[in-house]
Amino acid sequence: MNYQETIQYLYTQLPMFTRDGASAFKKDLTNTIELCKRLDNPQHKFKSLHIAGTNGKGSTSHMLAAILQTAGYKTGLYTSPHLKDFRERIRVNGQMISEQTVIDFVEDHKADFEEIAPSFFEMTVALAFDVFAKEKVDIAIIEVGLGGRLDSTNIITPLLSVITNIGWDHMNMLGDTLQLIAGEKAGIIKPGIPVVVSETQPETVPVFIAKAQREGSPITFASDVWTIEEKSKVKSQNSKLLEIEVSNSLLNTHHSSLTIQLDLTGTYQLKNIKGVLSAVDELRKQGFIITNEHITTALKQVKTLTGLHGRWEVLNIQPLTICDTGHNPDGIQEVVKNIAAVNYQQLHFVIGMVNDKDITKVLALLPTKAIYYFCKPDIPRGLDAESMQQQAASFGLHGNTYPSVKAALSAAQANATDNDLVFVGGSTFVVAEVV
Repeated sequence: MNYQETIQYLYTQLPMFTRDGASAFKKDLTNTIELCKRLDNPQHKFKSLHIAGTNGKGSTSHMLAAILQTAGYKTGLYTSPHLKDFRERIRVNGQMISEQTVIDFVEDHKADFEEIAPSFFEMTVALAFDVFAKEKVDIAIIEVGLGGRLDSTNIITPLLSVITNIGWDHMNMLGDTLQLIAGEKAGIIKPGIPVVVSETQPETVPVFIAKAQREGSPITFASDVWTIEEKSKVKSQNSKLLEIEVSNSLLNTHHSSLTIQLDLTGTYQLKNIKGVLSAVDELRKQGFIITNEHITTALKQVKTLTGLHGRWEVLNIQPLTICDTGHNPDGIQEVVKNIAAVNYQQLHFVIGMVNDKDITKVLALLPTKAIYYFCKPDIPRGLDAESMQQQAASFGLHGNTYPSVKAALSAAQANATDNDLVFVGGSTFVVAEVV
């Protein structure tokens, strides 16, 4: 099979969360353990960091990868989902793995897939671990797919675990309270392995402390350690950078105050950066040589170094068009906050969502004065545009439906004046069609 045929085989033969939803989520680690056993357990052959959380885990993973790369470490990065190309999920020093690597892996292990019947995600995790072992990476950043305790990635023993935040998402699989969801995410805390929690939330702190105590794991709540002041947006070549000043309330650290310019300009990154800096401090304690200059150099160019897209990303200047992958209530709340900080006359909101979630919490947060362009992302789980339009109307959100994301975006940009804002979001899968 060539690359396209190989990818098609994976998409059609293996249970896939993007396509099938909850039925593709395996609630145990048996398949991943068996698959990795047949690969000679590659997950034990490289050092790793493990990142979980409802929002912010992708940005946190990419920032840490950028810093480690800049510090001279050969860095693996595993994230999901991808936006354009399957290979975005597995990178070494920012470079996607080759098409041939994917072809060879599937060809060599097709019989194993047919015998074990792994999900698409389980297969991808095994491929990532195999690549990182063969590439002899110095360290790999491993992002959890969903939850933590039963996630396929949770067969690693990392140097450090990071949990970004806890919010309302995938409640049908993870639980219907923040404490239950936190319990699933806390499943990545391993015996004696330090854990950093980026954002302190009253409902979840006791869950993390109890789990860390049971495991004998040192725990740091990064939001209690770092103070961040937003300074300004600064122009850098063709893009803007978010300039912040960070200071540390602990005395015996490497940096009491530091000015950082971020190329990830969404204000929600101010929460993520605290976890990133605490993770760096922990890595320094474990012998990694990471200077302040490595940090500031890396964070100016995370997108360039790692290939990250879809986080408060400017797609067009006139009319100003921005997309963001925020899709659950917490993520949308941050999106709305960032939209409010933009100076515009009229907001044109291109929106699509998936059909297996309760979208009412999200719809309740959206601005009623916007003109909406309802569309269905091009995946089987996409929510029908007419259905979304009807549900949105009960929240005072009005607009027309469009046959595709691109048609909706074209209409929004055609209707917008130079002083208007066009925003594209509601789902990672909507953003995937425009970046």
